[in-house]
Amino acid sequence: MSLASQENMEKMQLRQNYRNLWHTDLISTMQADFPYCCLALWCAPCVSYMLRKRALYNDMSRYVCCAGYLPCSGRCGESRCPEFCLGAEVFLCFGNSVASTRFLLQDEFNIQTTQCDNCIIAFMFFLQQIACIFSIIAMIVGSNEIQEAAQILSCFADMVYCSVCACMQTQHKIEMDKRDGKFGPGPMMAAPPFQQMSRIEQPIPPSVGYAPQQAYGQPYGYPPPSQGYGYPPAYSSAPYPPAGYPPAGYSK
Repeated sequence: MSLASQENMEKMQLRQNYRNLWHTDLISTMQADFPYCCLALWCAPCVSYMLRKRALYNDMSRYVCCAGYLPCSGRCGESRCPEFCLGAEVFLCFGNSVASTRFLLQDEFNIQTTQCDNCIIAFMFFLQQIACIFSIIAMIVGSNEIQEAAQILSCFADMVYCSVCACMQTQHKIEMDKRDGKFGPGPMMAAPPFQQMSRIEQPIPPSVGYAPQQAYGQPYGYPPPSQGYGYPPAYSSAPYPPAGYPPAGYSK
């Protein structure tokens, strides 16, 4: 196993131990921001472009193809024309662009994915694999009935894929709204009771009380703003960047 593959495996294992949750789960995204969910459904690549740029605090000098999570990252001439490379990514590798933005936010804010969200994502992949198997069988056997069943299953798998991606992108947008303080300042920080220090069995992450975590490098994002935006002091394990970040021109 190559060094890059080993690092990616370590990142995936580390995400399972993250203690924070998404502000909105996949099931609740339509209720939380229905207009944006519709926008993400009908203009998916454009939304993916905007979300990745926003995840980088509008600083495209830090853009890396697929956020550095794939072997092609850093080898596509991103430094010369990051806007063009991001446009090519969201149109040619849309699924990877959504997943990369998701990983970027998870690693920046130590966000885990709930079991319910994992089941929804797994069901989406399962349908795509079954549809592919049916299509191969129909091509080999040559049966019209199997071919029709394969087409119906493929159509259903595509519908589920587009719907889940739209909800996922809405989930990312809501999380960045929280990061940028669009929900208003969080409650005043106070020491929690002893029994609230543990996050493991709590359905909703507490606003305070996280223990300091070991720094984990994510070179493509920025740490969150001040804790007044609703994040706990140790929400991010990434080191702080030099003074002046997020960029001065960045707007919420």
